[in-house]
Amino acid sequence: MEFGRLQDLGSVDFSLPPDDRMTDELLQGLGKENDKPLQLYVGCARWGNKEWVGKVYPPGTKDKDFLTHYVRQFNCIELNAMFYNLQPRSIIEKWASLADPLFRFCPKFSNTISHTRQLQNTRTDTDLFITHMKSFGQRLGPSFLQLSDNFGPDRAAILRHYLRELPRDFQTCVELRHENWFAPHSSNPYRSTWDSFRELGIGTVITDTAGRRDALHMKLTAPFAFIRFVGNNLHPADFPRIDAWVDRIKTWIDRGLREIFFFVHSHEEINSPPLTKHAIEQFNKKCGTSLKPPKQYSEDRPQNLTLF
Repeated sequence: MEFGRLQDLGSVDFSLPPDDRMTDELLQGLGKENDKPLQLYVGCARWGNKEWVGKVYPPGTKDKDFLTHYVRQFNCIELNAMFYNLQPRSIIEKWASLADPLFRFCPKFSNTISHTRQLQNTRTDTDLFITHMKSFGQRLGPSFLQLSDNFGPDRAAILRHYLRELPRDFQTCVELRHENWFAPHSSNPYRSTWDSFRELGIGTVITDTAGRRDALHMKLTAPFAFIRFVGNNLHPADFPRIDAWVDRIKTWIDRGLREIFFFVHSHEEINSPPLTKHAIEQFNKKCGTSLKPPKQYSEDRPQNLTLF
């Protein structure tokens, strides 16, 4: 992910800010006695990584078999492929058939909807996208609407209208990027948009990346968390940052949150699996989960380069 990429990380404050008031209000509504089972998903952004062969995927794995091996290593995928090319329903059904029923595909809305048409005159495209995504069946997780960097609060009415037209049973979250959405003062005139997310049951995407700390808004507006964590190619700060996230999410779980999606990115995708492995190990240690860390194939083949 290039969003928020920095070359000089020396002056970056990587600490997590406090939870927003909206998060406190949402968690208070859930209650500590929430008896729903915990659903914690940790994964990467794409499965088509040739450099994972011999490391995350078995040596000699063909491109056509990447997904088969990805779904054995992780329990979710942030599916960016749909952003560029909406696949036929038959392909989506085939993808879904390869995964365990507990696996979750979390597709990004088509760029025709979010970027080309900027949410206007998109009824046909949106209906088509939703119909195709429902082909994932029970393996469909939240779909996320990533707005362009120039989609600012001056278009808030367009955004609210678009979200109101979405089916209420189609789990959705929104990633805002324009800096003006994140005005820090308490009288933020754009807060009504965040409030509308809560009213409509729309979630937020929280993005943790070095060069855009404002996007780390810590607002939960629906009873699930969707976090995009961007590492800096195994920089020394990457692992403590993940530890801090695990600690924060543990407090959310203790307060009743039961559905969490944590996606790990790195500017070079070969570096995402070791961060994902660390995240899974820390979640298992601190949150009582029993997620399976991705296998390190180099453990069985000393002649290969060590990835993790």
